[in-house]
Amino acid sequence: MIAWWQILLLTLYAGYEILDELQIYSSLNTPVGAGLVAGIIMGDMGKGLMIGAAMQLMVLGVGTFGGASKIDATTGTVLATAFSVSVSGLSWQAAVSSIAVPVAAIMVQLDVLARFTNTYFAHRIDHFIDEQNYKAIERNFLYGAIPWALSRAIPVFVALAFGRGLVQNIANALNSDWKWLGTGLTVAGAALPAVGFAILLRYLPVKKHIAYLILGFTVTTLFATMFTNIQTLGTGLAAASKGFTTVFNGLPMLAIALLGLGLAILHYKGIPLSKAKSSNASDASQSVEKTSSDANDEGEITDDEL
Repeated sequence: MIAWWQILLLTLYAGYEILDELQIYSSLNTPVGAGLVAGIIMGDMGKGLMIGAAMQLMVLGVGTFGGASKIDATTGTVLATAFSVSVSGLSWQAAVSSIAVPVAAIMVQLDVLARFTNTYFAHRIDHFIDEQNYKAIERNFLYGAIPWALSRAIPVFVALAFGRGLVQNIANALNSDWKWLGTGLTVAGAALPAVGFAILLRYLPVKKHIAYLILGFTVTTLFATMFTNIQTLGTGLAAASKGFTTVFNGLPMLAIALLGLGLAILHYKGIPLSKAKSSNASDASQSVEKTSSDANDEGEITDDEL
């Protein structure tokens, strides 16, 4: 059962997160941030982070250009976390594939509606610019936040207030008569992060930096295997001897991230200044043409294009 105060807090957060994405950029608008907040509100931060991380990885290679709309993984994470915690028999993997992804896709339409509605205030601002009414310009700029917030808050409120019974019936069916479908959704939810990685690798300059990709994969695999074996050994020793109290922790992802940061710094420092500050116009033109040619040949988005 979802308490009324949980519905209220999640609704308010849903309205805030889109404003954060547009103006504030505090990282609370990301799927991981949504999983953290929704998990805390629902009383299961671990499950919220698992759902948020899965959705974050799924949209790693997804972006928008200009006025384009993209799937709203953040709102999908909020609802998936809430229902996964409150509905019995609904695993976080199944919640990702059966709730988070469909909701994220549907929210594209509401994102378009919010943009369309906001043009009303944009035209009012144009009118007040002609009149040089600066106070009215400021007010209408702030009014524009209303349709954006409502485009997320209203569907989250409706889903949480009236949709729990439906989700519970679906979860019961997926664990009984439709067990095969529930198993499939669980597998799909666990595999979705791999899809995000595939999309990301498609648009990153992988061919140019293949050495770093191989090195990162190898280092991560070796360290993860090594620390897993050490943990297993420590657990066995602790079971055999009560006097053995040493704790063996797993390798934190922060350590691997710092290794990657170090390699990135070395790569950045290794770029000759002559290439960055070329005074020859023809050389610069040839460099631009080469970059464009490489991008067309390899199908990759380079730093200059971003």
